[in-house]
Formats: sequence, C-alpha cells, structure tokens
Amino acid sequence: MKNWFPANDWDDGRRPSNDAHPARKPLRRPVGLNYGFTGDGIDLDECTASIRRGSKSFHIASLLLPRGTRQAAHALYAFCRHSDDLIDDQARQPDALLRLRQRLDRIYDGAPHDHACDRAFARIVGDHGIPKAIPLSLLDGFAMDMVDRRYRTIAEVKQYAARVASTVGLMMSLVMRSGDAWTLARAADLGLAMQLTNIARDVGEDARNGRLYLPLDWLHDAGIEGEAFLRNPCFTPALAAVVKRLLTEADRHYQLGHAGIARLPAACRHAIRTAALTYQDIGRCIARNGYDSVSQRARTTLPRKLTLVARATWPVTVPMDMAIMALKAPADPSVARLVAAAAEAFAVAERGQQTEVRNGTQVERVAAILMGIERRQCEERRARRLQRWQKVADLG
Repeated sequence: MKNWFPANDWDDGRRPSNDAHPARKPLRRPVGLNYGFTGDGIDLDECTASIRRGSKSFHIASLLLPRGTRQAAHALYAFCRHSDDLIDDQARQPDALLRLRQRLDRIYDGAPHDHACDRAFARIVGDHGIPKAIPLSLLDGFAMDMVDRRYRTIAEVKQYAARVASTVGLMMSLVMRSGDAWTLARAADLGLAMQLTNIARDVGEDARNGRLYLPLDWLHDAGIEGEAFLRNPCFTPALAAVVKRLLTEADRHYQLGHAGIARLPAACRHAIRTAALTYQDIGRCIARNGYDSVSQRARTTLPRKLTLVARATWPVTVPMDMAIMALKAPADPSVARLVAAAAEAFAVAERGQQTEVRNGTQVERVAAILMGIERRQCEERRARRLQRWQKVADLG
C-alpha cells in the first residue's frame, strides 16, 4: 500500500504556504447592531442536533460548559462529524476529500459553503484564531482512513491519533482561551488518550472492515501476523496482551491530560474532566471484559455516565511522580508542530482581541453586558440541571 503520510512529520509538503494564517471572519454586522437578529442561532441549533445524534457522551459533557464555549464546541463537533461521515460514506464520491479541502479553503477565506456546520465553524475559527494547519491535519487523518494504512509502531499510531483526535483537543483549548504551549500539549495528550481508547475498543469492528490500527511491531511481539488477523479476526490471549498494552499507554496520556485540566478556566474543567473520565471508563470496561474487544464491544451505560458527571466535580488525583513529570513534559512528538502552531495563533489572537476591546463602540459594550447577563442566567440553569443529575446519579 502506498504510504502517503510520512511517519515522523505531519506536514507532507503538499500544503499551501498560508496554512498557519488566521481565518478571515465571515462578513456580518457588529454584535451591537444585530444582537438577537442573525442566522447564527439557527446554524448553532443544527450543530447541537448533530452532537446530540452522534455522541451522547460528548453531548452530556458539553452541557456542562458555559454557553459560549458550549456553542463553539458544538460547531467544532458538527464540522468534524460531518467531514468524517462524508469520508466514511460507502457511496462517497472519489473527490470527497478534495471537496472537503476546498470547503475548508472557503471557510478560511471568510466565504463558507452553504452548510450550517461550515458557517458556524467559520465563525469559530475566525473568532478564536484557530490556525488552518489544525483542521487540515484533521482532514489528513481522514485521508489515512481512506487508504487503510498500516502502522508499524506506536509512534505511527500516535501520528494518526494526533490528526483525528488531538486536533480537536487543540481547537477546544483555543476556544476556551487556554493557548499557552504547556496547556495545549496537555490537551493534545487527552486527545491521544481518547483515540487510543477508541482503537482498543474497536479492534474487532475495525478488523471486520479491513482496518488495523494496532502497532504491527506489538502484534509481532505477541506472535500475531497482522494480515492473517484481518482475514480471520478472533480473540486470543496474545491479542489481549496487545490491547492491554495500548490501554496502558492511553492511561499515561490521560494522567498528563488530567494535570492540564487544572489550567483550564474554572467554568470549563468539569465538562472536560467528564469527557476524560467517560473515555477512561471505556478502557476499564474493556479490562473487565478480559481485553476482548473482538467478540464484544465495551459500552458505558447512561446511569454510569451520570455517576461520572458527579465524580468529575472534583479533580482527579494524579500520582506525584506523574504530576512532577507533567510540569516539565514537552508535547508528544506526534503533536509538537500542531501545538506550536496553536500557541503562536493564540498569541496573535489575544493581541487582536485586546485591540478590539480598546476600540469597541459604546453600543457593542452595552450588547456585551446584555450577553453577559444572558450567559449568567444560562449558567444558573446549568447548575440547577447538574444538581438534578447528581441526584439521579446518587440513586443509580
């Protein structure tokens, strides 16, 4: 199989030179003049419906976010999910990936395609300074799925995970206005951990679809030949050892990720910790199943998810040695360039935002006050909703 993607470099040289440039914001009237009278709300409603249909776990976690961050998260999810669905569609056109890249070009040119998720995503990347290199890397990950690539080492698996998962973590961190390099590196760690958990959960399903994400050298060490396993996917104790090894690597990245959650805005920590604990619980379910993810699929029930929502109210205790290591840990090599691009874009966006605040008109400041009042009311409703969930979780 032709290898389109270098194992040690996320930039394959085919991108235009302006990928790191910020997006042009879509044309719209100042917030002070159109407050409550735009189509933004309709687009966001469609994005929310997408996450509600596509991922109950992420939807529950997103409800814990402040209103503005939650809307941005829904817009990010909707665009990523829509793109993924187009690539996974068995009836997709041969130029599906090309058309996605063209749509991304239009988003960054400030003239998004006529899709709710494109318009909403364009506002998010413009408002939060998300560099084009990050969503482009996400599309590269989708392209890797199209060619059913094999991964020789865990480093190559992480190169894939960095594209399809860490990119989302980095964009979320920028949306939460947490863009220093260390916090971004920890957000990328959380993305790596979640994707490694996904791979461990879906070994059997992926194999039956002709896909193999487990490191070939680990399979070789366990006496398993990759292509033979794809021809006849079946569970063995040797395969269990490989899945366990993968989850151990995921746990290391979870611990680094939990260390980084403490640096996020206080209003966002509960939601991100809920998502992390929910995915970690999938790994524990796989372990309870004897690391058999071929003949059965690990699932987390709704009562269990609500219990994790309550547990996520408090920080996760990270072992002292890991906490000390996390303070100095650089970004994983698989995400280092993306982290650097995100940190640079954040610095530029922060300078631009300060200029906008200084130059803001009186009517925009009044609108900001009104929006702040609405946001506080939403947060109060969210707190009451969380109290109800916690009661349900206690009963469970």
